[in-house]
Amino acid sequence: MKRLLFLKLVIVIFGMAAVFLYNHIQKVIYAQNKITEEVFVQIENGMPLQKIAQMLQEKRLIKHNYEFILYVKFNKLYPKFKAGEYLINNDISIAGLADLFSGGKAYLRKLTIPEGLTSREVMEIILNNEYLTDDFATIKEGEILPETYTFTRNESRQKLINQAKEAMNKVLQQAWNERDADLPLKNKEEMLILASIVEKETGVAEERPQVASVFINRLRKNMLLQTDPTVIYAITKGEIDLNRPLLRKDLEIDSPYNTYKYAGLPPAPICNPGKEAIMAVAHPDKTPYLYFVASGTGGHNFARTLEEHNQNVRKWKSKIK
Repeated sequence: MKRLLFLKLVIVIFGMAAVFLYNHIQKVIYAQNKITEEVFVQIENGMPLQKIAQMLQEKRLIKHNYEFILYVKFNKLYPKFKAGEYLINNDISIAGLADLFSGGKAYLRKLTIPEGLTSREVMEIILNNEYLTDDFATIKEGEILPETYTFTRNESRQKLINQAKEAMNKVLQQAWNERDADLPLKNKEEMLILASIVEKETGVAEERPQVASVFINRLRKNMLLQTDPTVIYAITKGEIDLNRPLLRKDLEIDSPYNTYKYAGLPPAPICNPGKEAIMAVAHPDKTPYLYFVASGTGGHNFARTLEEHNQNVRKWKSKIK
């Protein structure tokens, strides 16, 4: 009888100990570790679980690495861990960390390519990003759509470039398919070239369809485009900054990019235009304008005749004096 009571007592004690141990483990596993600042965790391909746990402990995301290891092994989560960079900026538990790594929701970094940059300037932005890897081939002018792109740490530069090229092809094809029917443009490549000129001529978004209309009207009349940005490109080839005003003698440079000397569009884009500039060329305003000049207040004054244009030029010169 006494032996039976003793056995029951042992069972009760072990049961209570098991419950206590279970509650303790649950408390350890699901306790929220306080995060006071952003912490980045980089998990490499094939990184051992012990090394991951040690890194988490060093970054003070967990108290004891063995607790993390036991939890992950018991739940068979380690094979599900995905390489990548993870951002922890909220209080998180051991279970939360394991779920984050097995879920594979890696942190996405951002790279912004502004409108109107030459391909040389785009390359500099991409090469100077410390979170991208590998080199890449030269980018042709107008191949890249200016946009903000997301990528994971250690992603290849070529992968991001391919993404930007695909984005440009998609926007350009859409614009060409939806373009106004009466445009004096032979193909989407000519649309891209003209969009690059519009992009360089104005930084005022609402002006782009008006600026595009001037060049469209000039093309229809077989007039010289006479646009300064193409002359600048003829001088620099997009490889350097001019860092000076255009001179009258520059307008005589013998280059197919010199639209003061050669009729029609230049042979290729002079920058990487944004979607809005491309759409402005696809759907230019219906205007009688053939000229425009800076207004002195950030925008431009437009004119139908050379006489009106010369008046606007005099106004602009008086303002800059």
